[in-house]
Amino acid sequence: TETWNSVVDCPPLVSLIDLEFGCCSAHILPELTDGQSFHLALSREDCVYILGGHSLESNSRPPRLFQVKVELLLGSPLLSCTALDSGVCLTSSIATRIGTSAASGGYAHEYIILGGYQSESEKRLECSRVVLDDSVIRIEPEEPPPWTGEISHSRTWFGGSLGPGRALIGVPTPPDALCFYQVTFRQEGEGE
Repeated sequence: TETWNSVVDCPPLVSLIDLEFGCCSAHILPELTDGQSFHLALSREDCVYILGGHSLESNSRPPRLFQVKVELLLGSPLLSCTALDSGVCLTSSIATRIGTSAASGGYAHEYIILGGYQSESEKRLECSRVVLDDSVIRIEPEEPPPWTGEISHSRTWFGGSLGPGRALIGVPTPPDALCFYQVTFRQEGEGE
Protein backbone atom coordinates (compact mmCIF):
# COMPACT_ATOMS: atom_id res chain seq x y z
CA THR A 1 0.00 0.00 0.00
CA GLU A 2 0.99 3.64 -0.18
CA THR A 3 1.38 3.93 3.59
CA TRP A 4 3.28 0.73 4.42
CA ASN A 5 6.34 2.69 5.57
CA SER A 6 4.61 5.39 7.61
CA VAL A 7 4.77 6.08 11.32
CA VAL A 8 1.82 7.40 13.30
CA ASP A 9 1.45 8.52 16.90
CA CYS A 10 -0.66 6.19 18.97
CA PRO A 11 -1.44 5.92 22.68
CA PRO A 12 1.59 4.29 24.28
CA LEU A 13 1.16 0.97 26.05
CA VAL A 14 3.41 -0.48 28.71
CA SER A 15 3.62 -4.25 28.30
CA LEU A 16 4.62 -6.55 31.13
CA ILE A 17 5.84 -9.98 30.08
CA ASP A 18 6.29 -12.84 32.53
CA LEU A 19 8.79 -15.21 30.93
CA GLU A 20 8.47 -17.75 33.73
CA PHE A 21 4.71 -18.28 33.39
CA GLY A 22 4.32 -17.26 29.74
CA CYS A 23 1.77 -14.48 30.20
CA CYS A 24 1.67 -10.76 29.46
CA SER A 25 -0.47 -7.70 30.10
CA ALA A 26 -0.70 -4.24 28.51
CA HIS A 27 -1.30 -1.05 30.48
CA ILE A 28 -2.18 2.51 29.49
CA LEU A 29 -0.60 5.20 31.68
CA PRO A 30 -2.33 8.61 31.55
CA GLU A 31 1.00 10.44 31.98
CA LEU A 32 2.15 9.08 28.61
CA THR A 33 -0.52 10.78 26.52
CA ASP A 34 1.14 11.73 23.26
CA GLY A 35 2.98 9.27 21.10
CA GLN A 36 6.64 8.97 21.83
CA SER A 37 8.81 7.15 19.33
CA PHE A 38 12.55 6.55 19.21
CA HIS A 39 12.95 7.11 22.95
CA LEU A 40 15.53 5.49 25.18
CA ALA A 41 14.63 3.22 28.11
CA LEU A 42 16.93 2.27 30.99
CA SER A 43 16.03 0.12 33.98
CA ARG A 44 17.11 -0.62 37.52
CA GLU A 45 15.28 -2.90 39.95
CA ASP A 46 11.53 -2.16 39.67
CA CYS A 47 11.84 1.14 37.74
CA VAL A 48 12.10 1.90 34.03
CA TYR A 49 13.24 5.36 32.97
CA ILE A 50 12.04 6.66 29.59
CA LEU A 51 14.23 9.43 28.19
CA GLY A 52 13.60 11.77 25.27
CA GLY A 53 11.58 10.63 22.29
CA HIS A 54 10.01 12.15 19.20
CA SER A 55 6.40 13.24 18.90
CA LEU A 56 5.13 13.11 15.31
CA GLU A 57 2.10 15.25 16.12
CA SER A 58 4.23 18.26 17.11
CA ASN A 59 7.36 17.11 15.23
CA SER A 60 9.40 17.86 18.32
CA ARG A 61 11.88 16.20 20.65
CA PRO A 62 11.01 17.65 24.05
CA PRO A 63 13.30 17.09 27.06
CA ARG A 64 11.24 14.31 28.61
CA LEU A 65 12.03 11.94 31.45
CA PHE A 66 9.53 9.52 32.97
CA GLN A 67 9.92 6.99 35.74
CA VAL A 68 7.65 3.95 35.46
CA LYS A 69 7.57 1.94 38.70
CA VAL A 70 6.24 -1.62 38.62
CA GLU A 71 5.02 -3.40 41.75
CA LEU A 72 4.25 -7.06 41.25
CA LEU A 73 1.37 -7.69 43.62
CA LEU A 74 -0.57 -10.92 43.91
CA GLY A 75 -3.37 -10.86 41.38
CA SER A 76 -2.33 -7.95 39.19
CA PRO A 77 0.63 -5.59 38.85
CA LEU A 78 0.48 -1.96 39.98
CA LEU A 79 2.13 0.58 37.67
CA SER A 80 2.79 4.23 38.42
CA CYS A 81 4.34 6.85 36.16
CA THR A 82 6.01 10.08 37.27
CA ALA A 83 7.22 12.87 34.99
CA LEU A 84 10.63 14.03 36.23
CA ASP A 85 12.22 17.45 35.63
CA SER A 86 15.68 16.64 34.29
CA GLY A 87 14.92 15.29 30.82
CA VAL A 88 17.11 15.18 27.73
CA CYS A 89 16.25 16.12 24.12
CA LEU A 90 17.24 13.03 22.17
CA THR A 91 16.00 10.36 19.82
CA SER A 92 17.60 7.31 18.26
CA SER A 93 20.42 7.26 20.80
CA ILE A 94 22.59 4.35 21.83
CA ALA A 95 22.89 3.35 25.49
CA THR A 96 25.57 1.07 26.82
CA ARG A 97 25.95 0.01 30.42
CA ILE A 98 29.41 0.79 31.75
CA GLY A 99 29.13 -0.78 35.16
CA THR A 100 27.81 -0.85 38.67
CA SER A 101 29.13 1.31 41.48
CA ALA A 102 28.56 1.49 45.21
CA ALA A 103 25.88 3.97 46.24
CA SER A 104 24.34 4.96 49.54
CA GLY A 105 22.34 1.97 50.72
CA GLY A 106 22.99 -0.20 47.67
CA TYR A 107 24.45 0.03 44.20
CA ALA A 108 23.96 2.16 41.10
CA HIS A 109 23.83 1.20 37.44
CA GLU A 110 25.87 3.47 35.17
CA TYR A 111 25.24 3.98 31.45
CA ILE A 112 26.64 6.10 28.65
CA ILE A 113 24.16 7.63 26.19
CA LEU A 114 25.85 8.08 22.87
CA GLY A 115 24.69 10.37 20.10
CA GLY A 116 21.18 10.43 18.74
CA TYR A 117 19.34 13.37 17.21
CA GLN A 118 18.23 16.75 18.61
CA SER A 119 16.24 17.69 15.49
CA GLU A 120 15.51 16.28 12.04
CA SER A 121 18.82 17.49 10.60
CA GLU A 122 20.96 17.97 13.72
CA LYS A 123 22.79 15.03 15.23
CA ARG A 124 23.46 15.00 18.95
CA LEU A 125 27.23 14.49 18.97
CA GLU A 126 27.43 14.68 22.77
CA CYS A 127 27.62 11.88 25.28
CA SER A 128 25.96 11.73 28.68
CA ARG A 129 26.63 9.60 31.73
CA VAL A 130 23.46 8.32 33.41
CA VAL A 131 23.55 7.00 36.97
CA LEU A 132 20.50 5.09 38.23
CA ASP A 133 20.57 4.78 41.99
CA ASP A 134 17.83 4.15 44.62
CA SER A 135 14.96 5.71 42.62
CA VAL A 136 17.12 8.65 41.57
CA ILE A 137 18.50 9.34 38.11
CA ARG A 138 21.42 11.67 37.43
CA ILE A 139 22.33 12.75 33.90
CA GLU A 140 25.73 14.39 33.48
CA PRO A 141 27.62 15.49 30.36
CA GLU A 142 30.48 13.20 29.38
CA GLU A 143 33.43 14.00 27.14
CA PRO A 144 32.56 12.57 23.70
CA PRO A 145 35.09 10.56 21.72
CA PRO A 146 36.97 12.34 18.94
CA TRP A 147 34.51 11.80 16.08
CA THR A 148 35.84 10.95 12.63
CA GLY A 149 35.02 13.20 9.68
CA GLU A 150 32.56 10.60 8.34
CA ILE A 151 30.55 10.69 11.57
CA SER A 152 30.75 14.48 11.99
CA HIS A 153 29.65 15.26 8.44
CA SER A 154 27.06 12.55 7.86
CA ARG A 155 23.41 13.41 8.52
CA THR A 156 22.58 9.78 9.27
CA TRP A 157 23.98 7.23 11.67
CA PHE A 158 22.69 4.21 13.52
CA GLY A 159 23.99 1.59 15.90
CA GLY A 160 23.59 -0.25 19.15
CA SER A 161 25.28 -1.57 22.24
CA LEU A 162 27.93 -4.27 21.87
CA GLY A 163 27.90 -5.11 25.56
CA PRO A 164 29.29 -3.39 28.63
CA GLY A 165 31.01 -0.14 27.72
CA ARG A 166 30.99 -0.76 23.96
CA ALA A 167 28.86 0.53 21.10
CA LEU A 168 28.76 0.13 17.32
CA ILE A 169 28.06 3.10 15.05
CA GLY A 170 27.21 2.64 11.37
CA VAL A 171 27.45 5.51 8.88
CA PRO A 172 26.19 5.29 5.29
CA THR A 173 28.78 6.50 2.76
CA PRO A 174 28.28 7.19 -0.94
CA PRO A 175 27.45 5.47 -3.15
CA ASP A 176 26.27 2.26 -1.40
CA ALA A 177 28.73 1.47 1.37
CA LEU A 178 28.66 1.56 5.16
CA CYS A 179 31.45 2.43 7.58
CA PHE A 180 31.30 0.88 11.05
CA TYR A 181 33.03 2.20 14.15
CA GLN A 182 33.42 0.61 17.56
CA VAL A 183 33.39 3.02 20.51
CA THR A 184 34.68 1.83 23.89
CA PHE A 185 34.11 3.55 27.24
CA ARG A 186 35.95 2.61 30.41
CA GLN A 187 35.55 3.61 34.04
CA GLU A 188 38.44 5.57 35.58
CA GLY A 189 41.06 3.18 36.90
CA GLU A 190 40.17 0.33 34.50
CA GLY A 191 43.36 0.63 32.48
CA GLU A 192 43.89 2.00 29.02
